[in-house]
Amino acid sequence: MLPTPRHRRTRRILAAAAGLATVGALAAAMPASAGPDTATARHHEGSGRYQDVQLLSFNDLHGNLEPPTGSSGRVTHLNEDGTTKNIDAGGVEYLATHLRQARAGNKYSITAAAGDMVGASPLISGLFHDEPTIDALNKLDLDVTSVGNHEFDEGAAELARLQNGGCHPKDGCYDDSEEFAGADFPYLAANVTKEKTGKPLLKPYWVWRKNGVKVGFIGVTLEGTPNIVSAEGVKGLKFGDEVETINKYAKVLKKQGVKSIVALIHEGGAPASTAYNYDCDSPGAGDGISGPIVDIAKNVTPAVDALVTGHTHQAYACTIPDPAGNPRMVTSAASFGRLYTDTTLTYDRWTGDIARTAVKSANHVVTRDVAKAADMTGLITKWKALAAPVASRPIGYIAGEIPNGGTESPLGDMIADAQLAYAKSVDPEADVALMNPGGIRAGLTYASSAGEGDGVVTYGEAYTVQPFANTVNLVDLKGSQLVTGLQQQVSGANEAAPKVLQISSGLTYTLDLTKTGAARVVADSIRLNGAPIDPNATYRVAMNSFLAGGGDGFTELGKGGNVRVGGDDLAAFESYLTANSSAAAPYPVPKADRITIVK
Repeated sequence: MLPTPRHRRTRRILAAAAGLATVGALAAAMPASAGPDTATARHHEGSGRYQDVQLLSFNDLHGNLEPPTGSSGRVTHLNEDGTTKNIDAGGVEYLATHLRQARAGNKYSITAAAGDMVGASPLISGLFHDEPTIDALNKLDLDVTSVGNHEFDEGAAELARLQNGGCHPKDGCYDDSEEFAGADFPYLAANVTKEKTGKPLLKPYWVWRKNGVKVGFIGVTLEGTPNIVSAEGVKGLKFGDEVETINKYAKVLKKQGVKSIVALIHEGGAPASTAYNYDCDSPGAGDGISGPIVDIAKNVTPAVDALVTGHTHQAYACTIPDPAGNPRMVTSAASFGRLYTDTTLTYDRWTGDIARTAVKSANHVVTRDVAKAADMTGLITKWKALAAPVASRPIGYIAGEIPNGGTESPLGDMIADAQLAYAKSVDPEADVALMNPGGIRAGLTYASSAGEGDGVVTYGEAYTVQPFANTVNLVDLKGSQLVTGLQQQVSGANEAAPKVLQISSGLTYTLDLTKTGAARVVADSIRLNGAPIDPNATYRVAMNSFLAGGGDGFTELGKGGNVRVGGDDLAAFESYLTANSSAAAPYPVPKADRITIVK
């Protein structure tokens, strides 16, 4: 178990207006043990018995210190008339300001997270083993977080270093003025134990205390973490059942006199709408959300008052019945720092428990129309300067210009092949890879741009091509779903402006642009390694996390099962180019002949 974090810094409060918000559902029932007087919780002000505790939370930051770009830097707002609009969101300079604004006037405020704070991170964090993100989280005054699967990307020893501080064992210290101090907040991993001893790897729980108010936090990651992290990353570790673990430590906390409990769970669900302000309780409690978190929520002991979740990168504030049948708040704030959740927990000083009738939650957009936090700007400036030399590092060689233009682009084929190669390295059953054209932001130029030499591809150039810090995910799709996904390139939301996916080697088909709608994709022309697609067979399909979430109108691709969240897409591209090119044998320009286009 890791030592208790150092004394926390004094919070700096900024007074300003609040950002956009969506109000979540209210829990409607009160646990019987709380007694009949809890109905007055909504009118507790000035009574002395009830104390509102503000819980600010977020999840799946993935080291996104700078504002995420493209689709990764937007959220969808559902208007009252049923139409939608996109809002630019995210960036720790803005997240810090929003959180500080939200805390203003709230003396009882806790900030918590639900894992994947690091891993699959953009350039200025990932290059430095995510030390910049830990520094940023310290400045954000994060109180506590659970681990996520990506916290294990570099293994347990590296996770311990992020917690405790110290120079990286191979790369050393990045800041000559001071040694990396580590996290000011505890990482919780209640369901992660050491195989040899059975003891927890990290602290399983943590208790926030102020003026007699006590709120306990239990942190877990998904039990299936070993299935989506490299074997080396989880070597010597055992991952237990989420529900059994939470229920176990809820009893421990209750024995210690802590009756107000929040579970931080790095596992999630998928609401029926991707709009951050969708009311997932509107069809009926729990009916508007699906996925693993539903069963978890229905089985976690009623002693737990709220669940803060993550992993699926979705936004929701739902109520799901606990085992006693009482509604309980379950929240997630999407990903990449685009949202944060503000939950009000009304603490009953007489019972030491939360008055569930008063629990309410709202997801707020981290808009970019507020002042940047100066301390975060300074942090970003520092790490960007340190990253500059790394950006010039050569990662491969190309034989000529590899453009990203056209219906099927040479670079699109190359990236799809890179993603399939990565997918096969983690799952030999992978069949095909699909890449959205909007995720390819530039072509690869042959001419030297900064003295690196003609045909040399630098890390910075590759990063410009794929800057979104998506992960390469694997999903199971029926053949019929794969066909429908391809048809959605030119139908539905994409009929007026087709979005033709870039495809890996082995997949071929005819795109007949003289036709309309889905008929443009000639279904009986689709072949995988020369064989027709079997509508009833299951195919293992690789795609980035944006597509796997149904982005760009590819709703069918978002329905994949047996999801495996992989590593960073840029890292997959870099590894592929490095392995398949050299100065003597540069990577040839792809022919872009997998799709036969009829005009």
